[in-house]
Amino acid sequence: MLGGAEGGARVGSGGLELPPGDEGHEGNSTDAPPGTVSLARPMETNSIGPELDWDTDAWREVRTRAQRAGRAYIWLNLVEQRLRAVVAAVLRPIYEPVHGQDDWVVAAAGPAGQEWVQRAVAVREVSRRKGYLLDPADDNVLSFLTLPQLRELMVQHWPCFEPYVDDRRDVELALDELEVTRNVVSRNRALSEAVLNQAERASARLLEILGAGGDVPSARRLPVDAVEDLVGDRYADVVAVHPDRVRLLRQFPAEDIFGGARRLDAIGIGLNLLVQNFSGRRLVRLAESGCRVRLLFLNPASSAVKRRERELGIKRGELSRAVEMNILHMRRVRSRLRDPGAFEIQVFDETPRFTAYLVDGDGTDGIAVVQSYLRRTRGLEAPALVLRNGSRVVKSDEIDPGGLFPTYREEFELMWADSRPVS
Repeated sequence: MLGGAEGGARVGSGGLELPPGDEGHEGNSTDAPPGTVSLARPMETNSIGPELDWDTDAWREVRTRAQRAGRAYIWLNLVEQRLRAVVAAVLRPIYEPVHGQDDWVVAAAGPAGQEWVQRAVAVREVSRRKGYLLDPADDNVLSFLTLPQLRELMVQHWPCFEPYVDDRRDVELALDELEVTRNVVSRNRALSEAVLNQAERASARLLEILGAGGDVPSARRLPVDAVEDLVGDRYADVVAVHPDRVRLLRQFPAEDIFGGARRLDAIGIGLNLLVQNFSGRRLVRLAESGCRVRLLFLNPASSAVKRRERELGIKRGELSRAVEMNILHMRRVRSRLRDPGAFEIQVFDETPRFTAYLVDGDGTDGIAVVQSYLRRTRGLEAPALVLRNGSRVVKSDEIDPGGLFPTYREEFELMWADSRPVS
């Protein structure tokens, strides 16, 4: 009981007497009655402020945490919604006719899942009373089951799911990999980049197993990211931005960019991204498989090459020789083809403004890599944009003309029309 102690002292819950709060008994006073607990005086408020501030490193850390957690949450959300839909589609027709709309999940859980399904029922009732159910479609027990509980329903009734899912082990392994991420995100703890990458791979694999793979044609070359799928329209058709070509190729290798292309249009000074990172043998096989190639180099004998050499501060003739060697290499590739007309090489004389590699640019599955030429920066060191054809994730044969991809494609066609062929 608090208060009532002799001399104004108070008794705390632990049976210890607290000193009176008058001016004569400060926390460090020797005049406090025996058996009392000393209370330190609170710090001045103005001395706390600077200690609560986050410095630059702290802000960088929390933003990194938030970004990783946000990406992981989107993947987990997609997986949980998909798994919930699959469980409902398979088990509801079996249990609902017998047990009714509200109790079929309880019946499906059975004695083994009685504890957690009853907990979900209780949470649903609390959510109803407090007004947390904003969408009537969520007013069911299934919406309150967690990912492990949905998994348990699937495992318990695997013979029902077997006709639709090839391998139970693949499903369980993917869900196992997601469990670490789910626990970290739900408790707002630090998520490492390695665990996030593992979660993204496992989520994409699980969505594919459950029949929810992306239907974007270009996904075979550049898989649609969960974040892009949800908020990609905010960034036109820019899929990724890399500080330089080295980091671009680390995340998006040349084989992934050019392999399997049916059409390849490229414009630039020397087209090193293609010539130096995609072998001539691969180019021959690509062309022989039906890919039409159009390569547009800067004329190595033009004055624009000399100006570029001065901008970069390199020796006179060094850049022109490098471009000439690349053109000769592409001519050798062309000479090995049964149909050299499908592999065209031309040169232009204008000031180069950008380099662009447009892969399958005539359809909805197009991918482009674009770099601007900076005055003091070589192409290897310039920022690189990766574009997907269309300013949003396109479906079937829709084409959205509002992005950057059509701009660079049109510029290529204009430059190609004004250029000269290389014999």
